[in-house]
Amino acid sequence: AQLKCYCAITDKNVPQLQAESRYNINSQLEHLQSKYVGTGHADTSKFEWLVNQHRDTYTSIMGHPNLLDSVAIVENQSRERTRFTLLQRMIVPCGLPHEEEKPFEDKNA
Repeated sequence: AQLKCYCAITDKNVPQLQAESRYNINSQLEHLQSKYVGTGHADTSKFEWLVNQHRDTYTSIMGHPNLLDSVAIVENQSRERTRFTLLQRMIVPCGLPHEEEKPFEDKNA
């Protein structure tokens, strides 16, 4: 038996998600996050997220010929030179990661 709840916006009874449905959705999300690196997870740092965004953007530009042509025209380079430049940028798109200090680390030890 599904629980019913009243939705004031649509004036209809709306079934709520059951515990099994929530578990199923969470397991699907975990599967996607393990399969695809760019989807992130709870421990993804801001730097990792930004690196994934840059790499996805460069890949999209290289995969769409019209975008690649536009970037090549703007940079006044050939298409292949632009593709090579984008590939080089994908290696370290946002520079090296910063060293983060651990909050409870004893620096005198």
